Formats: sequence, C-alpha cells, structure tokens
Amino acid sequence: MRKPPPFDSQYEAAGSLAERIVAEGAYCVAAIGAFSGDETRSADEVFLEQNTRFQAHIADAAALDAQLAELVFCLDRLTAEVSADLDSFRGLTLREKMAGWVSRQRMWRMYTERVREAPVIERLLDLLTKSDALAGLIAGQRAALTERHKAAELSLVDIVEQRRRLVVSIDIARLKMKELNAKALTTQGRIGVYGNRAHWEQMEAERRALKAEAERISAGEHEMRDDSQRRERFICLFQAFVDSLNGRIAAGNALLRKLLIDVEERLIIYQAQVDTDRPGMKVRIKPELFPDIAAPIRLFEKGMLVAQDLERRKSRADLELARRFPTYAESPPETSGAPLIDTARRSFRFSLPFLRS
Repeated sequence: MRKPPPFDSQYEAAGSLAERIVAEGAYCVAAIGAFSGDETRSADEVFLEQNTRFQAHIADAAALDAQLAELVFCLDRLTAEVSADLDSFRGLTLREKMAGWVSRQRMWRMYTERVREAPVIERLLDLLTKSDALAGLIAGQRAALTERHKAAELSLVDIVEQRRRLVVSIDIARLKMKELNAKALTTQGRIGVYGNRAHWEQMEAERRALKAEAERISAGEHEMRDDSQRRERFICLFQAFVDSLNGRIAAGNALLRKLLIDVEERLIIYQAQVDTDRPGMKVRIKPELFPDIAAPIRLFEKGMLVAQDLERRKSRADLELARRFPTYAESPPETSGAPLIDTARRSFRFSLPFLRS
C-alpha cells in the first residue's frame, strides 16, 4: 500500500491548486455567458481554445477533489494511529499494580491520571485544528462551485433554447422551400400550354421569383444549420463543464459529511480521555475556536455526543466516499475493524459500544 504524503504538505498543495483553478473556473463560466459574442474569430478557432481550457480545468478540478479526499482519509488514518497509541498503554504498570496491593482505588486513580495526561491529547487537539482547516477549504470550494454552477447552467439553458428555436426555424424554412419549389415546378409546366406569349412571360417571371425566394430561404437555412451544428458542439463542451460542477458539489457534500462524522469520533476520543469537569479542559474546544466544525463541537459542549450510532453513520459515509473516490477509500488492513478506544472500564480496559469501520 502506498505511503500517503504528510498532511501539511498535501493541504498546502490542495490550497494552491484551489486558488489556481478559481481563475480558470471563472473563465469557463464567462465563456458560456459570452457565447456568440466573438464574431472576429472562426468558430473552430474559438472551440479549440475553449475545449483545451475547459478540459484542463475539469482535469485540475478532479485532481483537487482527489487531494481533498486524500486529506480526509489522512486525518482518519491519523485518528486510527492515536487510538492505537492509546491502546498501547492501556495495561497497568508495575507501580500501579503494586499500589493495587494496598488500595485498588489508588491503583485506578493512578492509572486514570496517567492515561488522561497522555500526550495524545495534544495530538487530538492538533487533529481538530487540521479538521477545521480542511472543513473550511471544502466548504469554501462547495460554496464557490454552487455559485458557479448556477451561473453556468442558466447561460447553458439560454444557449440550448436558442438552438431549439433554430431547429424549429430550420424545419419551417425547409417546408417553405418545398412549397416554393413545388409552385415553381407547377408554373414551369404551364408555360407554353396556356395563354399567349405575354402570359407565358409573366408566368416565367413568377417562376423565377419563386426560385429566387426558395434559394434565399435555402441560403438562410444553410446558415441556420451551420449555426445549429456549431451550437451543438459547444453545448456538449459546456454541458460537460456543468456536469463536472454538479458532480464536484456532490463530492464536496460527501467529503464534508464524512469529515464532520470523523470530527465527532475525535471529540468522543477526547471526551473519553479528558476529565471535562476539570477547569480549563473543556474550554480548549469551543465553537469559536473551530468555526468550520462548530456543529459537532456544540454537541460536545452540551454533552450530546454519543457513540451508539456513530459506526453506522461512519460506515455509510465511508461507502459513499468509496463510490466517489475508490482509490482513496481503502482502509489500512492493520486498523480495519480495530476498536476505536475504550471508554468504559472492563477488567483492566475501557470500551466503546462500537468499532472503527
């Protein structure tokens, strides 16, 4: 299994890529909105330029989403490492066992104090800081994508509607041409059969007028058909862009949902490790300190975080991410199915009523 890059460097890379594709995304939206506005260049030249930039933007956006998914799973792996470290010192030390010969109460007090003063608490706080930064990046991307999608979709609908009207006009022109050509043919057949020479010349003039009108409509029909085909080609390009925006919004929703569920998991670990009734312990985690993950922190403040349904919700979030990002959804085999953390004393251990998925 490949070794994931460090979180900080990966986060910086994702932030830089996000900034870079903002301009390209704005260009794509503006190009859709300004469609048919550039009459100085050929349609083929414009299409080649826009197709290159649109496809590059879509590829960059997909790479950014993959990096965001990697960051979410990176934090998940770091949480698993914290849990493993907690489990590594769950057993009683020799000093604690010796204290237990005199007083079991003193033994458990020493044990609890050692566990609660473990350095993993700072690591959990660092994970929450990283989670807050990542949630802000994902939420910011989602908000920008939603606005961009709305503008691009409205412009695309106008272009599609214009093409629909063109198709209707083409059909009407073809029917009109057919009617004019039929009248011209009928008039031609009557020349020399009925009336005198002056009448024949009049009918010939009528026939030429009918053919001229049919040719004029035919020329307009060719222009409309070329315009329709040009629009169809651009519509396919613009539709791919709008579809990519829609898919990225859905991916952002799934990433944010998993990240917030994972934050609940980290808060439950912290809650299990820290005596939140002790002065200064609970105040280290406040919504104003972590604004982008404030929702689960408010539950933490009110003591409303529960582990009972976390496994089910985490499992569903992981499945959704696995569907969208199969490469980044692989759970490390050494942590899959391992207990997250023990929180209720049993024998010499604690336990939560759920397992890590």
